[in-house]
Amino acid sequence: MPGIAGIIRKGTKENEEDLKLMIECMMHETFYTSGTYANDKVMLYVGWISHEGSFSDCMPVVNEKKDLILIFSGENFIDKQITNELKEKGHTFDHSNASYLIHLYEEDEKRFLEKLNGWFSGILVDLRKEKVVLFNDRYGVNRIYYYEGKEEFLFSSEAKALLKVRPKLRKIDMRSLGEFFACDCVLENRSLFSDIFLLPGGSSWTFHKSGEVKKDHYFKPGNWENQSILKKEDFYNKLRETFLSILPRYFQGRQSIAMSLTSGIDTRAVMANSDNLIDELPCYTFSGIYGDTLDVIIARKVAEVCHQTHQVVRLDKDFLSDFPNLADKTIYVTDGCHEVCGSHDIYFNAHAREIAPIRMTGKFGSEVIGSHSMFKSVITLREDLFNPDFKEYIDKAVRTFEEIKNQHRLSFTVFKEIPWHEFGRLALEKSKLTFRTPYMDNEIVRLMYQAPIDARTSMAMRLRLIEDGNSTLRRIMTDRGTAGESNYLFSKFAQVFYYFLFKEEYIYLFQLPHWLTKVDCMLALLHPEKLLAGRYQLGYYRIWFRNELCSYIQDILMDKRSEDRTYLKKGVLNRIVRDHIKGNRNYTSEINKTLSAELIHRLLIENS
Repeated sequence: MPGIAGIIRKGTKENEEDLKLMIECMMHETFYTSGTYANDKVMLYVGWISHEGSFSDCMPVVNEKKDLILIFSGENFIDKQITNELKEKGHTFDHSNASYLIHLYEEDEKRFLEKLNGWFSGILVDLRKEKVVLFNDRYGVNRIYYYEGKEEFLFSSEAKALLKVRPKLRKIDMRSLGEFFACDCVLENRSLFSDIFLLPGGSSWTFHKSGEVKKDHYFKPGNWENQSILKKEDFYNKLRETFLSILPRYFQGRQSIAMSLTSGIDTRAVMANSDNLIDELPCYTFSGIYGDTLDVIIARKVAEVCHQTHQVVRLDKDFLSDFPNLADKTIYVTDGCHEVCGSHDIYFNAHAREIAPIRMTGKFGSEVIGSHSMFKSVITLREDLFNPDFKEYIDKAVRTFEEIKNQHRLSFTVFKEIPWHEFGRLALEKSKLTFRTPYMDNEIVRLMYQAPIDARTSMAMRLRLIEDGNSTLRRIMTDRGTAGESNYLFSKFAQVFYYFLFKEEYIYLFQLPHWLTKVDCMLALLHPEKLLAGRYQLGYYRIWFRNELCSYIQDILMDKRSEDRTYLKKGVLNRIVRDHIKGNRNYTSEINKTLSAELIHRLLIENS
C-alpha cells in the first residue's frame, strides 16, 4: 500500500539497511514507485511508496532554498485558487501533484496542517530549525504505526515494516486479539502487535535534533463539535452549496477517473451534481458469480441517464481457484485488518484499476450525511471456541467499545468507526488504486456538525441533493426501495419488501440456522443459492467454505499449528470445520475469524 516508513535515530549503517527492508516489504505491486531520503543532522531515515503517476508520485518535494523537504503520502483536495496564489508569489511547481505543498508550508507554517484536506500522512524536514515533523490527516485514515524505543523511533504506514526489522515486536497482543474477535478491529489506537501503536488522527509530532519530542495535535474533534445548529432549510441550502463547491476538487489530477457506481443514493448524488465537471466518466459496478445484482441493474440505468458508459466487474470462477493466494494477500497487505471473507475486495479492485487508476465512490455518504453504522460489538461466535482466560479479553473488548461509543455520534463515526473499523477494506482498495470520496471532505464533515437533530436520521437531505442536481435520477428506485416515483403507501411497501429481500439473502448466506443448513445441504445439487441469493451480496462464503474451499479450510484450520493456538479450546475448531463442511452446522463466522487470525500468525508473525 502506498505510504511512508522511517527511522529517527542517531546515524548508523544499520539505519539504511533497516530502511531498505522496511520499504521492500511494502512493495506489493509492480506499478509502485519508491525512494528514500536520509539526513544525519536530524537523525532521519525515511522512505516512501507511491502509485505511479499519482498525486504523491513526486517525492521528495523540496523548496527553492533546499532547506525544507516534504515526504507526503496520500492526496490533498483544495481549490485551484490557493495554488494560483502560490504561483503569483513566485513559486514553481506542478499543479497536478503534491509539489505545491512545500510552498504552502513556506507561506503559512503555523496553519499548514490545518489547511490540508484529505487522507494523508507525511514527514516534514525543516533544516532551518533542525526539526522533523511527523503528521497525519485529522481522521487518522492514512495510518502511521509506530514503535517508541529508548534510543529510536520507528514508524510506517504498514505494521509489517516494523515487524520486519524488529523481531521482538512479532508478538500478538491478546487484548487487541480479543477486540478483533469481538469488534472486527482493534480499538483505542492500538494494533494487533505488542508495543506497536497508531499515531492518533490530527497529530503533529516534532522531533528535535536535541532528542526532544513534542507530541501535539493540530486538530481535535472538539474544534467542530461546539458549532451552532442550523435551521433545517438553512442547513440544506448550506449543504448543497458546499457539496457543489467541493465536488470539482475530486475530479482534478493527471490520471483518469472512473466511477464505482452502485444502486444507492450516495453515488447517485455525486452523479447528479457532476455533469459539468468531466466529459467522460466511465462507470462500473461490482457483481457476483451468479448473474447481475440489483446494484448492476440499477447502476446501469443511472449511467445511461447521465450519458456515461457502464461495465460490470464480475467475480469469476478464477476467484475461487485463486482464493488461497488472495486470502494471503488480504491479510498481509492490510496487516490483518481485513478478514478472509473480504478477499473478493482485492480481486475487484485489481480489475477496477484496469479501467482507471482512480476510483471515485460515494463511500461514507450514509455514515457522514446519514447516520448509518456497521460498527458494533456483537459476539456471534460459538461460546466454547475460546479458552476461559481469553474469553475475558473478549468481554473486556465489549466493555471498551461501549465506553468509546458514548460520545458525540458524528465524532464516533468519523474519528473512530471509519479509521478503525473501515480501515482494512480501505487499505486493500488503496493498495490497488487511488480511492476517492467527497463525503469525507473537511468542509462537508464540519458542516454536518451543524445539522438539525433529525437531518442525519432521514434520507431527505440526500434525496434533495439528487433531485436538485438531476430530477430524473431521483425517479429511479434504489435497491432498498427508496427514491423512485411512487405514492406514499407504495413507497413504504417497496422499502419493507426490499428490506425483507436483503435480510433473507443475508441470513441465507451468512446466518442460516443450523437446522436449515442441513436442508440447504440436501438441496445443494439444485443450487438454491441461485434462487435465494444474488440480489445484494457478492460473497457466498458459507457455501464456498462447504464446497469449493473445503480442502483449503481443512488444510489450514485442522493443522496442528492452528489447533495449538493458546486462545482456542482444544478440539473445538476441528469439530467446527468438520460440521460446517458436512453441512450439519453453519459456522461461517467462526471459520472466517479463526482462519483470518491463523493467517495473521503465519504471515505476519512467524514469517516476518
